[in-house]
Amino acid sequence: MHIGELAERTSLSLRTIRHYDEVGLLPATARTEGGFRVYSEDDFERLTVIKAMKPLGFSLEEMAEILSILRSHEGAVAGTEAAGRRADILERAIHQRAKMARNLAQADEFIQTLSRST
Repeated sequence: MHIGELAERTSLSLRTIRHYDEVGLLPATARTEGGFRVYSEDDFERLTVIKAMKPLGFSLEEMAEILSILRSHEGAVAGTEAAGRRADILERAIHQRAKMARNLAQADEFIQTLSRST
């Protein structure tokens, strides 16, 4: 698929997808003779994972590491170091998600306060 279709399917901008390509996080699977990026279903799935990591505050470098760990985990049994790193990442993701849930609850409380004031 071309970048426009990938952008539409993921609700991400062309600029964001190009940036991920430029930093090596999501290199295009191929390019047409005219130089247009071409992406596969695997790229779509990879971008979906990247999109899920973004709100959790992972840096681009951490995202690349996580994608590598996930890819190695799918292909073979992960070593103890990779398994330990994966556990650390999972713990951080759980912590960040809990923090986001607390912030959302606070926002809900504020909205309720505003609603009662009208």
